[in-house]
Amino acid sequence: MIIENMTMGDFEEGLKRTQTVYIPFGSVEEHGYHLPLSTDTIQAYEVGKRAAELIPLFVAPPVHYGCCRSTARHPGTISISTATLKSFLKDIVRSLHSHGLKNFIVLTGHAGGSHKMALQDAGEELIAEIYDIKMAVVTEYDLAKEEGRGLIETAGDAHAGEIETSRIMHSHPQLVTGTGEREFPTFPPGILVRNKRQYWQNGVWGDPTKATAEKGAKLEALVATKVVELARALEALED
Repeated sequence: MIIENMTMGDFEEGLKRTQTVYIPFGSVEEHGYHLPLSTDTIQAYEVGKRAAELIPLFVAPPVHYGCCRSTARHPGTISISTATLKSFLKDIVRSLHSHGLKNFIVLTGHAGGSHKMALQDAGEELIAEIYDIKMAVVTEYDLAKEEGRGLIETAGDAHAGEIETSRIMHSHPQLVTGTGEREFPTFPPGILVRNKRQYWQNGVWGDPTKATAEKGAKLEALVATKVVELARALEALED
């Protein structure tokens, strides 16, 4: 049940089927010279739509902005503060809860450390504030890292590499420009660097040359299956 396409009546009927909602978070962030700035958002949203074909599940409109510290100097990246990100999630959950939703799956396609921690902090504060809700805050990597190992050839692939290029080649091939180049940046250990692009020129962390649309289809299906499992576990949770 894709919320942005539903009428008020559709939403009311949907509540009779489930009180679980999937909220996709992404980013406007560089993904090399070959992938769109919306890569993280696309992945998270497509997984939610796929999962909603398998079980009753509300899918909220995606949040396109995230906290992107490592790529803030790369052209096209639009980063927001962790405080803004936390407030955004908390307001969305409070509003959806007021309409009868109680189980919240927050999946972020952007896996930056500060970004994910802000979402987790917001989730912890929400479950302390609203006693009848359940929440999960995860990245795709959290859900599929074990089963996905056999599909991926590149060790340490993390950003705009084999995994993400495969995903966009599958779901939005018209947005892929070439294959990109292999890159594994190295930052000075323990030092906070202002101009991170000095150490990460092309915005890739991995090997996009090994990407295929077939791998992308399998990865998307795998993560969607894991979302279904997570939804069932969350609904069954007694806390």
